[in-house]
Amino acid sequence: MARYLGKETTRVDGVAKVTGKAKYTAEFQVPHVAYGFVVLSTVAKGRITAIDTREAEQAAGVVRVFTHLNAGRLGKKPAADAAPQWAWPLQSDRVFFNGQPIALVVAESYEQARYAARLVKASYQSEPHTTALETVLDQAKPSSDNTPPRGDPAKALQAAAVKVDAEYHIPINHHNPIEPHAAIAFWEADKLTVFDKTQNVYGVQKHLAEGLGVPAEDIRVVSPFVGGAFGSSLKPNYYPSLTAMAARELKRPVKLVLTRTQMFTGHGYRPQTIQKVRLGADANGKLQAMIQEAFHNTSSFETFSDNTTGFLKQVYACENLDMPLKVAATDLATPTWMRAPGAVSGMFALESAMDELAYALKMDPMELRLVNYAEVDPVSGKPFSSKALRECYRLGAEKFGWKNRKPEPRSMRDGKLLVGWGMASSVWGAMQMPASAKITFRQDGTAMVSSATSDIGPGTYTVMSMIAAEFLGLRMDQVTFELGDTRQPQAPAQGGSWTTSSVGSAVRGAALTITAKLLDLAKRDAASPLQGASADDVEMLDGRLRLKGDTSRGVDIAELMRSTGTDEITEVYKSTPSPERDKYASLAHGAQFVEVKVDPDLGTVKVTRVIEITACGKILNPLASHSQEIGGVVWGIGMALEEATEVDHRTGRMMTANLQHYHVPVNADIHAIETVFVEEDDTIVNPLGVKGMGELGMVGIPAAIANAVYHATGKRIRSLPITPEKLL
Repeated sequence: MARYLGKETTRVDGVAKVTGKAKYTAEFQVPHVAYGFVVLSTVAKGRITAIDTREAEQAAGVVRVFTHLNAGRLGKKPAADAAPQWAWPLQSDRVFFNGQPIALVVAESYEQARYAARLVKASYQSEPHTTALETVLDQAKPSSDNTPPRGDPAKALQAAAVKVDAEYHIPINHHNPIEPHAAIAFWEADKLTVFDKTQNVYGVQKHLAEGLGVPAEDIRVVSPFVGGAFGSSLKPNYYPSLTAMAARELKRPVKLVLTRTQMFTGHGYRPQTIQKVRLGADANGKLQAMIQEAFHNTSSFETFSDNTTGFLKQVYACENLDMPLKVAATDLATPTWMRAPGAVSGMFALESAMDELAYALKMDPMELRLVNYAEVDPVSGKPFSSKALRECYRLGAEKFGWKNRKPEPRSMRDGKLLVGWGMASSVWGAMQMPASAKITFRQDGTAMVSSATSDIGPGTYTVMSMIAAEFLGLRMDQVTFELGDTRQPQAPAQGGSWTTSSVGSAVRGAALTITAKLLDLAKRDAASPLQGASADDVEMLDGRLRLKGDTSRGVDIAELMRSTGTDEITEVYKSTPSPERDKYASLAHGAQFVEVKVDPDLGTVKVTRVIEITACGKILNPLASHSQEIGGVVWGIGMALEEATEVDHRTGRMMTANLQHYHVPVNADIHAIETVFVEEDDTIVNPLGVKGMGELGMVGIPAAIANAVYHATGKRIRSLPITPEKLL
């Protein structure tokens, strides 16, 4: 029986976080550090014709002002005939987006650097720019993620008895984590250390090696705590290379912290997305055709795809389907992954269209989804390693009271408020990546565990400590887990909801290998009660190595290690997905039921009740898992009702670059949220049986809210966010 796994466990790093002991990037103390402040372009496209730094250089405390005219080289020198690119900061006079860094002021204090940055004057030769996706749809190119259509969707659509044809719009969204993006860089001879806010220390190490022309092994990247990232630190951002370059040129440490406004062009965003959905069904609601054309923007210098429709192809059983994504270049910074990338955008369109189809058929929205339930993966034809979505629908409807829903729009009220009930499905991949972990098990019964993963907030420190304690038979306080350092064994980026399945499997593997090594030591004694046992027959618990089938037969581990002269056992274990996975499709699923109350006079929407049911394998730490799902719901509420980055297309400038104008949910926006797990027993997906949940909890929420708003008001809002003026 599990001692820790599946039990509510408080965060092992909780005290460090609330007492300030946990160090975030900008809090590391480095002697003789200088402070950087970036200057950003004010045009969207063109060339810098002149940049006057004289006044800034004469300001108090300024050490140096770096521009494209004097910055150290980053990246390889482009070929003379190469098209202009923006891969590294301050490397040319070209401007590719409004808010691109064009100078770095370094001074003795942050305030001096910030003040002097305002004295830098740039002149530009502007060129015509395009920042609105609508104007470049005809130039959009197919994403490399696309798969061929299934069947003959166009013909099947034509023949369908009931059709829906609708277009859905999602604006640019920004991550806005609490911790600002920051880096500190210092050199010791030819070796570089960088503290960076990142979800992937090895990714930043490789990026810096390429940019600086330094062997990767001479670069150490450290990131022990991350104050939220949500995808904004998956790709290496521009500021670590800029900080490292400045530190090398000045021969002293440099610290660079972005302001909230600078973060809006410092790390990417959820792209603007336009989707054209056409569904066709027979009179009984069986889907005959699904066509979902998605378009989103990228930058002019880098192609980014969030695979908007990727997971959607696996949601419903339909023989005729085409879901292409096309990506169009705009003169903005490159988008990036943002919590539930692609899936939440795609599902907003698909699940809104499914709701529209349900009304066209005069059918219950949940019944429509059950009629089209995919028993096997529609893409590959493979069975699912596990799929409890049907149970999610049943349980969610029961808890929510869905049977009491009156189907007609505007038919339910609370006093003068219009009440609406909506639902949606969610899907996310159950992925596992190769990952390594190291355990040093000591004679005194303590263990040091490490892996170069991240903890951006989901509780990685805690769950890895739980897994190690479980399989080493230790108490939690006997385990120390460390992460976020390129001196530790390699792990994948923390993204995609794959950390526990990947790194957790490596920690488990290392612990079981140590168990096997202890058994080998025990078997050196011919009289050992464990003679004849295999590694699978034994377990470690409370200082003993014992038979699982007969717990009276065992040995004292400390005594065993002493008698064999073993102070400690160190094991580095690499876990990889099992070949068995290839025979199955592995996904995590969920269902969301939402109640909204709309004031018909003001157009204000309150999400008063959410029931979210999730099937994502085994739940290792219910306390953290419920927190993750509640966070996903809150983010979905923000995306549905509040969040939008407004762009002034005349200047190409992001106008809402602060938390005054970019609205996110606050306490007053959040009411009753209940999250429930339907556990699945799935050891095919990985040895721990876990599936990702961090993104899944958000995927269906914007669609469910939009569907509830229609039910309340009779107005179908196909453009997010659903703000009051759209309902009046």
